[in-house]
Amino acid sequence: MENSGKIFILLLQTLYRIGMAKFIGEYNAKLDDKGRLVFPSALKALTDPGIPLRFVVKKDLFSPCLEMYSYEEWEKQSEAVKARLNPSFNREHAVLWRAYMSNRAVVEPDEKTGRILIPRHLLNMIGVNKEVIFAGADFKIELWPKEAYQVSLISNDDYVSLAEKILS
Repeated sequence: MENSGKIFILLLQTLYRIGMAKFIGEYNAKLDDKGRLVFPSALKALTDPGIPLRFVVKKDLFSPCLEMYSYEEWEKQSEAVKARLNPSFNREHAVLWRAYMSNRAVVEPDEKTGRILIPRHLLNMIGVNKEVIFAGADFKIELWPKEAYQVSLISNDDYVSLAEKILS
């Protein structure tokens, strides 16, 4: 009985950790000649070392950036969307689901070098030329062209006003 309790606790801890990385911080990177980026080691350190590092990359719906979800987080997000749809019997749902699933890629950083190859068509969608910013955004990582990221930032006064408006 005592061992089964320990196993249960380990199972709960494992289930809690899956897809639960909290990504924080901004990190600069440059595309190499082959179009690869080095995945920031500080972000890698925030992931569970027992789970292979694999991301789903897609264009953000509202901003000129790419979103990177751990594969586990992607499964959770896409299941939540799919649960609200009936693509087998509703034409609009089928069109939305197809659009939702298009222009996605699974990427895995190389174990030794940490380099990742994001498909060029996705980088072109956001206008990446050479320099990018990996921006931790809690359950996902945003990948921005450096110039666009700088433009997207708001002033501290605007941040305070927005926080008061939305959170008060």
